[in-house]
Amino acid sequence: MNNDDVYAEGLLNSALDPRTQPPAIRDFLSAEAELVRTLVPLGGRVVDIGCGTGRHLIAMKDDVSQGVGVDYEKAYIAEAIRQRPNRRLQFLVGDATAVPLDADFDRAVCLTNTWGTMADKMAVVDEMKRLAPAEGARILSVYAPPSIPARKEWYRNLGHDIDSVTEERVVTKGGFITEHFTEERLRGLIGPCKIQPIGKIAFVAQY
Repeated sequence: MNNDDVYAEGLLNSALDPRTQPPAIRDFLSAEAELVRTLVPLGGRVVDIGCGTGRHLIAMKDDVSQGVGVDYEKAYIAEAIRQRPNRRLQFLVGDATAVPLDADFDRAVCLTNTWGTMADKMAVVDEMKRLAPAEGARILSVYAPPSIPARKEWYRNLGHDIDSVTEERVVTKGGFITEHFTEERLRGLIGPCKIQPIGKIAFVAQY
């Protein structure tokens, strides 16, 4: 199995159940949501790459003039459409490395370490630059190395035993791979950026 297979089996739905989440993960998810809302301009246009079931845009429904969520998993997009509270939010199936949109946004976001599960990270970085061309308009949230213990517990709670842990990734026996990043590695990949910690286990990078 690979990450696509794991997500197709509905991992996201289980992961968003608070009963599966260790305290450090619950704290991260809450702090991430609060921080990201401060980074999105009121009345702005936002595209969410790897939006899953749309929870980030739905949480910002009263703050944005337009929100577009993109995810390759059809079942997640169907659920996002079912839940959307108003017509300002749109959700579509698409590849994060070739987003089927030709428009400029005030912000392009890729959150909750979604970028850390993607195979072609640099193509996603380039797509976010295309969609939100202003400097500092692209926002990534990623795990930092101190997240490893909480993630290992979380993945086990989700039925994914750990196979290996390296300086850059956690790999489960089922083939699910999530990466983590130091500030130096982040800057080495995406270039100059502003990095803010989210608690002790994650970063938000603006580039």
